[in-house]
Amino acid sequence: MLLAIENPLNQSALAFPTLEVFHIIGFATAIGTIALVDLRMLGLGLLNRSALQLQRDTSVWTFSALTIAIVSGLLLFSTDPDMYYLNLSFVAKMLCLMVAIIWQYTIRRKAAMSETSTVTSRLVAILSLLLWCSVIFGGIFIGFVDIGLGFGGRG
Repeated sequence: MLLAIENPLNQSALAFPTLEVFHIIGFATAIGTIALVDLRMLGLGLLNRSALQLQRDTSVWTFSALTIAIVSGLLLFSTDPDMYYLNLSFVAKMLCLMVAIIWQYTIRRKAAMSETSTVTSRLVAILSLLLWCSVIFGGIFIGFVDIGLGFGGRG
């Protein structure tokens, strides 16, 4: 006997697009605040403020926006898990997201909190920007990649 549990998010035509709006706003805000600090670490903007000041000023916004993006992303995933976990672009996005978050709250945070701008802090900022851009592009390509991972069959 097969018991199918219907996801209530699939019952409304507005649920998915509404979640998508929250997801996009969340990651745009998070990546925007992260990019502000990274660009400052590269010496490319907001030169009247230190990376440390920007990090402190944006940390609550970054964390809150990441939380919104992750929660809404989990809800989006729940609407069709098979489509997502079998999508190579989604898997790449999740791996990049995991590395980017770990990088953000360890190495990159430490580099941003230092008062000096060194070659190392610039490399940290460049890698941070590359990781977050990878997350964005991974998300964009989910709709275009239909290769699958070879798990199970898709009708």
